[in-house]
Amino acid sequence: MKSYNVAVVGATGAVGQTMIKILQERNFPVKRILPLASARSNGHSVEFRGEKIKVEEAMPSAFEGIDIALFSAGNEVSMELAPEAVKRGAVVIDNSSAFRMAPEVPLVVPEVNPGDIHRHKGLIANPNCSTIQMVVVLKPIHEKARIKRVVVSTYQAVSGTGVDAIEELKLQSRKILSGDKPEPRVYPYPIAFNVLPHIDVFDDTGYSMEEWKMVRETKKIMGDESIAVTATTVRVPVFNCHSEAVNIETVEKLTADGARSILSQAPGVKVVDDPQKRIYPLPKDVSGQNDVFVGRIREDFSIPCGLNLWIVADNLRKGAAYNAVQIAEYMVEHSLI
Repeated sequence: MKSYNVAVVGATGAVGQTMIKILQERNFPVKRILPLASARSNGHSVEFRGEKIKVEEAMPSAFEGIDIALFSAGNEVSMELAPEAVKRGAVVIDNSSAFRMAPEVPLVVPEVNPGDIHRHKGLIANPNCSTIQMVVVLKPIHEKARIKRVVVSTYQAVSGTGVDAIEELKLQSRKILSGDKPEPRVYPYPIAFNVLPHIDVFDDTGYSMEEWKMVRETKKIMGDESIAVTATTVRVPVFNCHSEAVNIETVEKLTADGARSILSQAPGVKVVDDPQKRIYPLPKDVSGQNDVFVGRIREDFSIPCGLNLWIVADNLRKGAAYNAVQIAEYMVEHSLI
């Protein structure tokens, strides 16, 4: 099998570390791995296949000879370095929001729209973490009953913000339990024992950019601008895994049993749904898994054709790193590199 030179930009961050771990778990055909980060990470190393590999500084020249570049270092880094990587012959899979809504850039979830990968011009966008897990579940329902409207409320873990947020939740929890007052640094208010209805910046409509990402990205990935989407995104004091309460209105009637049947056969989805026995997806059980878990499947009796769902996924894995590696695997399988 052909092997590839793979760069991971943002290799010391939460998603970058997970990308390296998943490349190893999936036995991706890596000839050489190149971990890249900012100059602040000088002296750091990562482990890959039992070997310690020095983290190098991310700069244009680093991409010489690279076949695939997985980016997870934020918008500014992606806008500066992704075109440089493409110029040097690499295919970039970018986890930031920098290029997601560019018409010429495919925005891909492999279980939903893998065909869009074929039109890439060297750059493929990885969607928002909360959008990814939702559309994996929406797609098979849309194919069967055609979705008219989606109302989603998210409960997003601090790992979505990064390593510093994870440490802040730990520190604040210890301080509160010991009777001390926590000081927020990563978030505008303490996150421990709290809930913040605030992810990303707000615009003059009162919506946050995280909410608009879910609206716009869902339409692009699903390939259907007619789907109405509204979102409320919330940060909760959970270390890992995003949860979502999703209300769906469809054109055709779909019962709860019908939805369970469809979703139980859908790629990348696991149905965990027996509320009478208190069985439903929980972040503590889903963390470390690559699939999207769905439960609390029930009809919305306030409208003729409605469903309510509870969706949970590991935001570092399926919501970011695993989805990116899946895209790379598809390209290898279909000789698109």
